Amino acid sequence: MYPLTKETREEETAMENDNIQNKNTEPAARGCCVVASSSRESLSVNQSKCCKLTSYNWLKDFPDMPDDNGLLYAEIRFKNDRKDFFSYPREMKLKEGEIVAVESTSGHDIGIVSLTGDAVRIQMKRKGVDTERTTLKKIYRHARVADVEKWLEAVKRENETLVRSREIINSLGLSMKLNDVEYQGDKTKAIFYYTADDRVDFRQLIRKLADAFKIRVEMKQIGVRQEAAKLGGIGSCGRELCCSSFMCGFKSVSTSAARIQQLSLNPQKLAGQCGKLKCCLNYELESYMDALKEFPDTRIPLKTKKGIARHKKNDVFKRIMWYAYTDNPNNLLAILVDNVKEIIEMNKKGKYPKELEMYAQKTELTVDDNHASDDDFAGYI
Repeated sequence: MYPLTKETREEETAMENDNIQNKNTEPAARGCCVVASSSRESLSVNQSKCCKLTSYNWLKDFPDMPDDNGLLYAEIRFKNDRKDFFSYPREMKLKEGEIVAVESTSGHDIGIVSLTGDAVRIQMKRKGVDTERTTLKKIYRHARVADVEKWLEAVKRENETLVRSREIINSLGLSMKLNDVEYQGDKTKAIFYYTADDRVDFRQLIRKLADAFKIRVEMKQIGVRQEAAKLGGIGSCGRELCCSSFMCGFKSVSTSAARIQQLSLNPQKLAGQCGKLKCCLNYELESYMDALKEFPDTRIPLKTKKGIARHKKNDVFKRIMWYAYTDNPNNLLAILVDNVKEIIEMNKKGKYPKELEMYAQKTELTVDDNHASDDDFAGYI
């Protein structure tokens, strides 16, 4: 056998890294991938940056104290948007990013530690998890090599299971859409996520799926927002969908959020890929609400000797309100909020300024589409 040179060893190391990378890039939705590296020692298989459920433990420097029963708690993440809290004894030492075997309703599942320490208790309190009333499932052990291999095999089956399951659904003529499949870590059970407009009788479907894949089947219905989060996509802003990249919870969005932010109530522009109102309408809503507290009531007209002017629109962060005379609605006048308040106070005292033009920062001339001529280019802008 010939001695290995330095170049040969580097080539073999690179080939091993490529093989590991090709083997472990499948469960990227669970946060497992391989970062290419020439050094075997620095090869990192579990990269938390691949998963949107990664949590930053800002209390990691504080010691974790067990409860009265001598148990510690950890937050474990699974595929896509599924997380849960588990307990483990103080003798077990866990680090974030480690792969563990956890208790399931039947058998065991494989998950990744996303959070440990006091930060877990804060998360449990925020989500209403009471350990005195609810018995949490247990973390059995760190995942063995056999556990990880079986887990990776189960993950590889998910795509082909999804395709085959959709064919079975179409053959049965069921009005439902299968979105995703998640195998349990021990490869004995799978969760089938679906959306449907009406109630679906899938008893025959469950029997066919169990016979086809030799597993226990759990059907779980999700909403259209959860569907968009699982499938992913690109939003109208050109970025990846918020729900598929970093959002883990959904808050209700109403048209009043668009109205407060002075947005056009166009359903095509306000709706996201899920068909519901965009979640990003809530991002700056509180800033607008705080800024609008200093604005006077827009229903109050401004009375001058020249005529009565009524409110048309706001420029919230520039603190400008646009008014127009009732007899000349196309000529808009931009007036600062402080000046508007001053005019309102003058009107209450029975005083009327000569005209609004003396307070106007700028004017804007709009064109009425009904009176615009065919030759007037401004009417088409």
